[in-house]
Amino acid sequence: MLKSSDNIWSVTCSWLLLATMLAVAACSGPERNTVDLNVLQRTLGVEPESLDYHKARTKQAGDVQRDIGEGLTGYSATGDLIAAAAQSWTLSEDGRQYTFTLHPDARWSNGDVVTAEHFVYSFRRLVDPQTAAFYAQTLIDIENAAAIIAGELPPQALGVEASGEFELLVRLRQPVPYFLSLLSHPSTFPVHPPSVEALAGEHARPGSFVSNGAYKLDAWELGSVIELSRNEFYRANADTAIDRVRHHIITEAQAELNRYRAGELDFTANIPQEALQAMREQRPDEVRVAPYLGNYFYGFNLTRSPFAGNVKLRQALSMAIDREAITEKVTGRGETPAYSWVPPGVAQYEPLRFPWAGMSAEERHAEARRMYRDAGYSEEKPLQIELRYNTSDSHRRIALAIESMWREVLGVETKMINEEFQVLLSNIRAQEITEVYVSSWLGDYNDAHTFLHLLESDSPSNMFGYRNDEYDSLMRRAAAQTDPQRRQLYLEEAERVLLADHPVMPIYFRVSKHLVNPRIQGWGDNVLDYHYSQHLSISGPD
Repeated sequence: MLKSSDNIWSVTCSWLLLATMLAVAACSGPERNTVDLNVLQRTLGVEPESLDYHKARTKQAGDVQRDIGEGLTGYSATGDLIAAAAQSWTLSEDGRQYTFTLHPDARWSNGDVVTAEHFVYSFRRLVDPQTAAFYAQTLIDIENAAAIIAGELPPQALGVEASGEFELLVRLRQPVPYFLSLLSHPSTFPVHPPSVEALAGEHARPGSFVSNGAYKLDAWELGSVIELSRNEFYRANADTAIDRVRHHIITEAQAELNRYRAGELDFTANIPQEALQAMREQRPDEVRVAPYLGNYFYGFNLTRSPFAGNVKLRQALSMAIDREAITEKVTGRGETPAYSWVPPGVAQYEPLRFPWAGMSAEERHAEARRMYRDAGYSEEKPLQIELRYNTSDSHRRIALAIESMWREVLGVETKMINEEFQVLLSNIRAQEITEVYVSSWLGDYNDAHTFLHLLESDSPSNMFGYRNDEYDSLMRRAAAQTDPQRRQLYLEEAERVLLADHPVMPIYFRVSKHLVNPRIQGWGDNVLDYHYSQHLSISGPD
């Protein structure tokens, strides 16, 4: 899943004379607001681009969608896969057909019964080329899905059917070990067919969004807040403790920190680098830093000069970066240097590493200079490139550090271009003017495939222009395996090919970073950093 930014803010107490009341609260200590046990105040960072399950693509959208919708499976507070809209399922002996039994008491937020036909409709809409869903390939392993996405078969040919009001059959083209995890992704959540048909795709708006999750969409004030209220028809409504949820859109991290310290937020989306140590000293019980399945990287546009067909240049730039200096001095919040594409901690997988990962800095730089020369560049003929990043102090600081490293080690002349996230994303996808750009990917499920599929030639998420027949073949072989160990070997070999080609430049692996008010009950750290509002409750004042 794309992540738009990981903001780092400056927090200092030296500006007390100029501080507003919020800044004073941030530096000198909090004055807690009165607790409202029925309202959860949480933050998103940037604004979701859509809440339509088949249109959205970012983490911010997913955080809201997991509150208002529910797939066949879901996750517990600690990251364990659990049954959700499906109360149970069976798998055929050949591993190619699932039979899901839905909760017979499941209801939409307008009181309608949730049926298997609704999932059939929704799955067909997801893979329909007319929908142009970013995550259409989530269901690529269902029978006929690939041909439907390619426009070769109608959506009705998808291998799903309702064998009863509450029984859903899903036929796969091959066994898929992580298929149940895929069904927890918001793109697989059911839509309410009458609403979609009546509103011509404009159903995911306040007052119109009929959903099947614990909450329903009440209001969306652009640039400010998304408001949810309890779905009284939700099948597990009795287990939901919080009546209302407010997802605040706060792009400035200093404002988020100030509002948290003032008691206006129950937990933050992040912790500023400059504030982390102070928070650990002042509020050790509120700081939550945990491993996270996410990588931060620089992408290359492989469809045009100077990076098309020039692996030595790509590797030279990568080897010139001091990842330890970035994670220790620039980010400094527990991130780990990335010398592989797949993060550590993925289930049943051991990430590969760049062959040069164990070199000393001197050895690495010497090899980087040699490759730089072999690629056709030198001190007399320096590489001149544009580095694009979206608006964020953290992106800017990392870009400045990397620009300095490239200049000092190789003599590269870098022009840095700051763009709003949606503009940057559009430019990346167009592949017309980009050269090097910042990006990030968050695991949508706990399997190496969620990272490796990104670079397959036919993946809609492949925005780099990477094409390698050997890599694609290894990924197909891995997909056909029923033996987990053989599958792992194919995936590891695919990553080895990927690292040798250097189509992307991993910088660091993420950690999740939150400030969580001690009154929040039910919080669980997990590698996917999913925090469903329905799992939480708010205790009274101490």
